Amino acid sequence: MADNGKGKSVDVERLSLRQRAGLELFRKVRHNSAEIHQLRSLFWECTLRCNMNCRHCGSDCRQLSGTKDMPAADFLKVIDNITPHVDPHKTFIIFTGGEVLLRPDIEEVGLELYRREFPWGMVTNGYLLDERRLDSLMRSGIHSITVSLDGFEDDHNWIRQNGESFKRASHAIGLLAKEHELLWDVVTCVNPRNIDSMERFKDYLVSLGVRYWRVFTIFPMGRAAQNPDLQLSDEQFKMVFDFIARLRREEAEGRSPIHVNYGCEGFVGGYEGKVRDHFFFCRAGLEVASVLADGSISGCTSIRSNFHQGNIYKDDFWEVWQTRFEKYRDRGWTKKGQCDGCKFFRYCEGSGMHLYDDNEELLFCHYLRLKH
Repeated sequence: MADNGKGKSVDVERLSLRQRAGLELFRKVRHNSAEIHQLRSLFWECTLRCNMNCRHCGSDCRQLSGTKDMPAADFLKVIDNITPHVDPHKTFIIFTGGEVLLRPDIEEVGLELYRREFPWGMVTNGYLLDERRLDSLMRSGIHSITVSLDGFEDDHNWIRQNGESFKRASHAIGLLAKEHELLWDVVTCVNPRNIDSMERFKDYLVSLGVRYWRVFTIFPMGRAAQNPDLQLSDEQFKMVFDFIARLRREEAEGRSPIHVNYGCEGFVGGYEGKVRDHFFFCRAGLEVASVLADGSISGCTSIRSNFHQGNIYKDDFWEVWQTRFEKYRDRGWTKKGQCDGCKFFRYCEGSGMHLYDDNEELLFCHYLRLKH
């Protein structure tokens, strides 16, 4: 049971009839999506260069990356490859990195996508998102932006290892709040340094004009695996979910202006239906694909282990999407170790693909953390 003193406690080992009905529905949707595998989101890891040195970076990006930026023309060939097979209006393209805005040609690529009628967006740390750059992006047809802000100034700058990051990201968020034709949100990674200030930080985000907030916890992958101080205790882990569930209740009752979601990271037992807009559903390889900086074809860019399915420099992307991704679409192989015998495997099916290592072993189980 989990209770932070401000909301109802949740029994993570029990599901209500309503939760089970919802999870059964999503199980059917997941299996149908695996069979149809309609591509709805395509991530482009357009650079591994970054102007930060974040302690929790799953990609282990650096200012000087050993992997060169992919030429824009190579990615646009992928777009032209999929165009005959998808509805551009229903296929979202997301630029990610590294830090996307280090590329000077983002607007050029974005404009080419706009001309092809693909909606596109980006994930950024906000450092380079000033008035001039935002205006340039808007003129290139950008549809959405996600900015990372990981707590108040000391906490955010500590995890980003940059003394100006908080100020620059906050300024970027203020600019976005003035753009009423743009979809945008803020993401926050909760860790032991910022967890006790999340309530006040929520108020700060509201003061900036934030209406959509996604909260994540940090899983031990990439650089984060070398920083045990980033991992929450079991008690703190539960606090995060009680906090989100309470804010969502307050919003439903008209007492909070901000809409909060927990990231699509894993199955959370009794919290399902209480902390995000949908039940757990790992869409990687079912509806989501990515082109990594070296041309590798994978699921979402959060997957850092080698679940690559091909490479755009030797394979036809659409053929790969249609005929491969077996590990993603048939999750029977995950029923082993801590998953074998789990009473919720039917709904979880081994959790998110990004939580596995190169040996196909599950590194992190949200349900087990909440159960303890």
